[in-house]
Amino acid sequence: MKTDIADAAAEPDGAPAYSVPPVHRAFRLLRHIAQGGQCRNASATARELGLNRTTLIRLLHTLEAEGMIESQDDGASWQLGPGMIALAADALKSRSVIRVAQPVMARLAADLRLSSHLGVLDGREIIYLWREAPNSHLVSNIREGSRLPAHATTVGRVLLGHLPPAELEARYGGADLPAFTEKTSTTLEALAAQVAEDRRLGHAWSFANYEAGIGSCAAPVFDHRGACVAALNVTGPAAQFEPKTNMAARIRDEVIAAAAEVSAALGHVARG
Repeated sequence: MKTDIADAAAEPDGAPAYSVPPVHRAFRLLRHIAQGGQCRNASATARELGLNRTTLIRLLHTLEAEGMIESQDDGASWQLGPGMIALAADALKSRSVIRVAQPVMARLAADLRLSSHLGVLDGREIIYLWREAPNSHLVSNIREGSRLPAHATTVGRVLLGHLPPAELEARYGGADLPAFTEKTSTTLEALAAQVAEDRRLGHAWSFANYEAGIGSCAAPVFDHRGACVAALNVTGPAAQFEPKTNMAARIRDEVIAAAAEVSAALGHVARG
């Protein structure tokens, strides 16, 4: 009880009525460690953070068990652990990309009157993070959270094309690549050649490669490190994606420009 009373007194006066004090303490400790505080002296750290020493030790070991921090020097000091780093990486990869991509994709979908999707790679599948659809009955029925085979989709091919060749082989060597239409790549060799060409062009086309009667064009999204973290596309009736037409050229140019705009918002600087 004394521990609870002592720590409760240290909670911020402006804390929301339904906040949970132990969670506040845990995040206070995590921020301290993230800023370089190693907690070598438990008593001093507890005083600095306004915590009871016993509470501090319990928090350290609980956060360690969850992978949020890891001990150094047999518990003499602490640093952020792989669990926390993975959470941060996922947040940067998904939420920030969605936030900056959403208005760009909304404009793209309205301009082209085609559905636009943002996706990331997960193994041999893509996960759609966001969808924007025009005010039209001819729109994609794919929703956020949908999973599709990477090898058969333009978003997936773009993302696969930015993997090292060894990684592509590790994912697909010996794997079954089902055909969704007669145009789907069904061998590792064919897929490798296709994604290499997509990367060379800077975009990927689909003329019913995944679904009969449906066309698609996708381009990569890069972050501030130059890593391909997502891809965005537009999809619609295959007739609008007919090769060597003015409409196809417009789709290609606007999709590439939209992906470049999102990339720039993420801090990517294009190199000549």
